[in-house]
Amino acid sequence: MITNNKKILTILTYLILLLNYSLFAQQIDTDNLLKEALHETNVEQNYPSALKKSQLGIKLAPDYLDFYLLSGRIYQITQKKDSARYYFNYVIDRNPKYEEAFLYLINLNLEEKKYNEAEITINQALQNHPENKNFRYKKLLVYQLENNEQKEYDYVKILELQYPNDAELKQRIFILETKNNSERIGINYSYTAFDRKNYGPWHLGSLQYIRQRNWGSLIGRVSYANRFASGESIIDGVQYEAESYLFTGKKSYSYLNAAYSEKAVFPKLKLGYSYFQNFSNGWEADLGIRYVKTLDADFTTAVVGIGKYIGSYWINLKSYIQSNNNSIYPAFTLTSRYYFDTQFDYLSLIAGYGSSPDERSTLGQYENRVSLNSYRIGGGYFKLINKNFLTGIQLTVNNQEYTPHLIQNEIEIALMFQYKL
Repeated sequence: MITNNKKILTILTYLILLLNYSLFAQQIDTDNLLKEALHETNVEQNYPSALKKSQLGIKLAPDYLDFYLLSGRIYQITQKKDSARYYFNYVIDRNPKYEEAFLYLINLNLEEKKYNEAEITINQALQNHPENKNFRYKKLLVYQLENNEQKEYDYVKILELQYPNDAELKQRIFILETKNNSERIGINYSYTAFDRKNYGPWHLGSLQYIRQRNWGSLIGRVSYANRFASGESIIDGVQYEAESYLFTGKKSYSYLNAAYSEKAVFPKLKLGYSYFQNFSNGWEADLGIRYVKTLDADFTTAVVGIGKYIGSYWINLKSYIQSNNNSIYPAFTLTSRYYFDTQFDYLSLIAGYGSSPDERSTLGQYENRVSLNSYRIGGGYFKLINKNFLTGIQLTVNNQEYTPHLIQNEIEIALMFQYKL
């Protein structure tokens, strides 16, 4: 009796080992089958053969969801979208931990412009994978493809709280806030003092109207300048100016400027154009041209700039290559801003060398200054109060060569006030 029991036990042991070996061998076979199918899909791009292997894998191991996922991917690549949708949903229903299934299904809905279904899938993906940043950005893409800038702006502000150091979000917020419909009227005033005896001060005041729409903005400005020496006004005048920022795409815009004056305290004519292009990771580049006509000379300037959003910081370096009578005069301006809640709330720091046609307070002496050395540094603070009042103050110190080898120091205080209608 004992001998028979030992025989039975031995037979059962062999059967169990044989079964385990069979299952192990099958697992190895299906794993290798999956590897071969993936290789044919991603490397050889032999989709018919890859599909046969993935379908065989489903028959051999019906609970092995990777074969279903691969089948859906092959059908998506070969434009059999209904079949692809079936397999992606099959995987998600049985195991929502498969992030790739969500991603493929979202992209499939976006390809077919089924934005509502894409958003539903994204929300389901975020419920199962709340830490996945990619799914959140897919939702942002849905709003962008729908051209729903209000939804996009509201969602971007939510994302900003979760990813405060994301440079692309900061860049996009700035553009969307610039597109918000608004109208503003404002005044600017700057006072410039000099350490040269019996020279100055200078006064410059402007009245401006700003109309901001989703296509861009239009600015009208009237400026009055009055310069003093030895306690008396020596020259004054009015300048008329128009500016515009025009959006030319989701990641590009143009700047146009024209100004005219009949008084020598301003250039007779000033024209400007720049094209701005945004890139990934918060980068921006611009290329432009400026033209300044004074009483005695004409100046043409090439402008090249590059900017970068780094968290709440915006840093921009702009270079000016200016020419007159076959001479080249370079100028550079480095601007840094730290933004708080909106595009109107920020601290700024400015450093620069040389004189450029974008400097308003000294542009009346552009012809005399462009060939002389100039080193300046400044800082400012700008604030939006009660959603309607924009205020700002900026202080700039300029070490200016006013004639070869003779230097003067200039201190400019600029004030800004605007009211949002």
